[in-house]
Amino acid sequence: MNAFTTLISQVKACTLCENHLPLGARPVVQAHPSARILIAGQAPGRKVHESGIPFSDASGERLREWMGVTPEIFYDERCIAILPMGFCYPGTGSSGDLPPRPECAPTWRQPLMAALPNIQLTLALGQYAQAFHFDGKRLPVTDRVADWQSHWPNLLALPHPSPRNNIWLRRHPWFEEQVIPLLRQRVAEVLAQP
Repeated sequence: MNAFTTLISQVKACTLCENHLPLGARPVVQAHPSARILIAGQAPGRKVHESGIPFSDASGERLREWMGVTPEIFYDERCIAILPMGFCYPGTGSSGDLPPRPECAPTWRQPLMAALPNIQLTLALGQYAQAFHFDGKRLPVTDRVADWQSHWPNLLALPHPSPRNNIWLRRHPWFEEQVIPLLRQRVAEVLAQP
């Protein structure tokens, strides 16, 4: 556990790309070696940067609903690890938040993944997380999500739970009808294991 504590301390103190961040470095992660579920997102938004708590926004509310978990379970690092592809808020561009900074994942992803030996379910939100956890290729999110059975029950591509994706959800009702019930069931199974 000491090595893990040191690693997390290093991650939380990281300032590698601070000069490129509009609000400075504030890595937002949640992890523990006993975690069984990994949420791999893009990068924290402005609200999460301000709170320092992952998914402490409307996206988090929807994600917890999709997973069928309470905030107490969601924020229990012994159950759920939350490691975005970029740990700090990258700023805003013309069509929403900018992509995760390119320095973060190559620096921290492998050591952190190696320190999480009990992950049984990975939820990959958005193109960058999906490319890393699937095959290194950035494909349209809709294509990845539609192919959800290919890596089930250990890896699942999800659209971002942001309210900005309400149109996507309306256009693809099969996602909430078919995938979400199975996701809730799988999350409950994984969390029920000793």
